[in-house]
Amino acid sequence: MKHLIFILSVVLFTSCAVQKTSMQQDKTAILKVMKDQEKAWSQNDLQGFMQGYWKSDSLKFYGSRGLTKGWQQTLENYKKGYPTKDYSGTLNFEVDDISQIENNSYWVMGRYILKRKVGDANGNFMIIFKKIDGEWKIVADMSS
Repeated sequence: MKHLIFILSVVLFTSCAVQKTSMQQDKTAILKVMKDQEKAWSQNDLQGFMQGYWKSDSLKFYGSRGLTKGWQQTLENYKKGYPTKDYSGTLNFEVDDISQIENNSYWVMGRYILKRKVGDANGNFMIIFKKIDGEWKIVADMSS
């Protein structure tokens, strides 16, 4: 009986350690997507910035103009609102929390800081990442 309890304890401990490592790897990968987005945005590469988003008509973006559905429409809105480097400026994210929702899904909460010639813009966001075809993609974004 002692052997069975010992084996179960080792299995449970190992399982928890693997899950914690996996979650840390997920968070690191998500932060890399966001770092790549900062770089692309700051070069006024909106197409590159959008690579962090799920390229689907089911993508949802909720901002000051209300709900936008779809990757292409979200890109078009960005192009209208940030037509030049003066408007896109330099983007930095400050992440306050990354929490797992379920397997292969996390929410990320924080702030964006946009330094630009036409006036700075800062706000809050909550984005949902999902692992799709082995890549972390934003499937929903609420920014204010």
